[in-house]
Amino acid sequence: MSEAVIEKVDNDGMVRLTINRPKALNALNSDVLAALEAHLVELESHPNLRAVLITGAGEKSFVAGADITEMREKTPEEARAFAMQALRTIKRLETLPVPVVALVNGFCLGGGCELALACDWAVASDNAVFGQPEVLLGVIPGFGGTQRLPRRVGPAMAIDLVTTGRKIDAQEALRIGLVNRVMPQAELESYAEELTKQLKGNGPQSVRGAKQAVHDGMDQDLDSALALETSLFAFCFAGDEQKEGMAAFVEKRKANF
Repeated sequence: MSEAVIEKVDNDGMVRLTINRPKALNALNSDVLAALEAHLVELESHPNLRAVLITGAGEKSFVAGADITEMREKTPEEARAFAMQALRTIKRLETLPVPVVALVNGFCLGGGCELALACDWAVASDNAVFGQPEVLLGVIPGFGGTQRLPRRVGPAMAIDLVTTGRKIDAQEALRIGLVNRVMPQAELESYAEELTKQLKGNGPQSVRGAKQAVHDGMDQDLDSALALETSLFAFCFAGDEQKEGMAAFVEKRKANF
């Protein structure tokens, strides 16, 4: 039996997805996208989902891009279908109701950068390399890079990256806001473990509500977004999670969510 191109580990709702094509630097092809989408469809109905961490197998690459060997002979119609498959899959990742975090280990280029941009935040190893080098291949980003990148780093920096095709290191990615943290590669695993513990200690419904408020509010004017926040805040008081959290605070004990 061939090895799975996506590996999934579920630890009490803390799910880790690993793109597993290390010999191809975890490049995205149709099979990888189909497997990833299948996992994401399952996660959409996961009853106890708390967070999703996504990374690439091996130490060299998160995702080095889309698979050029698959793309090179595509017709315009086939290229559109491939891009639509990727956009649909990445949108499923982006719209999961829980925090989604990219653990970027090594190359994060093209489609890999676009995948990371769909995550709520990214942390990077100090050897990570980022970029949208599609123009060097005679194409433009097709998995959302021209739209999500300016929303993350601003339009001027985004146009710089997508028109020059230049690559940036982890420290520059941190400086422009593409990633939240940079650490030695050996510390990525300990970060993932600490993040898991931290998120498990928070109210699961309040975490979902906080993400929803930010995501949905960004597409609204400020007054509408504040009204959304107020509604979600009030809704927190309708369940047991708020009662347990505040009782634990007053009683000086750890909340049992």
